[in-house]
Amino acid sequence: MQPVVAGALAAVVGFASTFALVLAALTAVGASPAQAGSGLFAICVAVGTLNIAIAWTTKKPASFAWSTPGAAFLLTVGEPAGGYPAVAGAFLVAALLIVLSGLIRPLARAVAAIPASIANAMLAGMLLTLCLAPIQAVGEIPALALPILIAWALALRFTRRYAVPVAVLVTVIILATTTQLPPGAVEFVLPTPVPVMPVFTLDAILRIALPLYIVTMASQNLPGLAVMRANNYDLKASPLFVFTGLASAGTALLGGHTVNLAAITAAITAGPEAHPNPGQRWAAPVAAGAVYILFAASASVAAAFIAASPPILIQAVAGLALLSSLGAALSGALVQEETRLPAILTFVATASGITILGVGAPFWGLVGGLALMFVLNAGKRTEPEVLSK
Repeated sequence: MQPVVAGALAAVVGFASTFALVLAALTAVGASPAQAGSGLFAICVAVGTLNIAIAWTTKKPASFAWSTPGAAFLLTVGEPAGGYPAVAGAFLVAALLIVLSGLIRPLARAVAAIPASIANAMLAGMLLTLCLAPIQAVGEIPALALPILIAWALALRFTRRYAVPVAVLVTVIILATTTQLPPGAVEFVLPTPVPVMPVFTLDAILRIALPLYIVTMASQNLPGLAVMRANNYDLKASPLFVFTGLASAGTALLGGHTVNLAAITAAITAGPEAHPNPGQRWAAPVAAGAVYILFAASASVAAAFIAASPPILIQAVAGLALLSSLGAALSGALVQEETRLPAILTFVATASGITILGVGAPFWGLVGGLALMFVLNAGKRTEPEVLSK
């Protein structure tokens, strides 16, 4: 039972920590409550299916999740021209790029070649605004926000792993006692999938698809592979990218964003916590996948709660869930002195929220950081052993 319990725990932590973030993100780019519920349903089913199928087939604890950094990025974009159909088109383009990363190795290598400090700085810039939400919520609605913040802090002190789920539970209790749900919102057990006919626009591709692809690859897929290798599991990256890209294409048609290799929860399912015997740990992702599919049934009710709740309160819970991610991203961005200034430029440019030529801040933060790094390194001799690699 040890791997089953570990897998169920990973799914509960992964879902409870960020499902509100996913719903808020889909709503922020124009999804209706029905479309947001459909998107969450599709993502949960895709994640569950990938966990079960890949782990069962390979007998290795490969874990999958939705793109939490991608959802955080979507919260900063706003609804593009063309509405949610254009967003679905951008999701499809991002999915295609992930598939191509598995089929065309130079593309994956190009993303992997982005310095870790720059990728972390871009992620930190996207997370900053959202991580300010808990403090802003205390200023706007202290009676609702303070109990959540206090519960999170106390849980962090006594049971760190469950701090975010405890905060989510307190939020659900508060919303259940203070929020008026639309009539019939809790009568449906299973959500109704809502197909979205994609529309392809240059604006959505530049503002959403390209940054979402880079964030998903740099902040989820590549770290996910690193976690697996750190636990002595050598997985072929190409097929995994193809499978997650195809799954993301399927979720896009139902309003969901990208799915990818898990990074944080993979540490639970692939580590000694899942089972002392590495050969038995594959059962943990299978159990996690089954739990994710069960969670899919709650997507409609969750979406109804989010739609009827104060937006700042939902953003506050999401911000608490992402504080540790922000800390890790900032640490990774600033760890090397020679790349610190380009990383800081990337961070502040991304956090600024600027839009130039219709393209959002994360793209320009990445471009600015890489450009400054190129300027600072221009004329410096490269060591021969680096050239030979």
